[in-house]
Amino acid sequence: MTFIDENNVVRYFSHGKERIFARTKAVIGRTVQNCHPPQSVHVVEKLLEDFKSGRKDAEDFWIALGEKMVYIRYFAVRDEEGHYRGTLEFTQNITPIRALEGQKRILSE
Repeated sequence: MTFIDENNVVRYFSHGKERIFARTKAVIGRTVQNCHPPQSVHVVEKLLEDFKSGRKDAEDFWIALGEKMVYIRYFAVRDEEGHYRGTLEFTQNITPIRALEGQKRILSE
């Protein structure tokens, strides 16, 4: 998970067990545009523009990275008055989810 504030500055990221996109403490305080490859910056800027304007509240992407299928979800964070305060980004390797079959209806031991 990564949080970007209303000024497009990275303020927080979590250290999951399986970090998909490498993050170092150096990204804290940097603009999110400087954390993406140049060829995708226009997508980042359009998404943030849509969140700030209120046109969108969420957006999902999925990409293949080697053997992994990665699901990336973005959510606009708004205050009680509906003003944009930032964006949350969640990434997940969904390869194991895509392989599920049947059903599981009880807790694991």
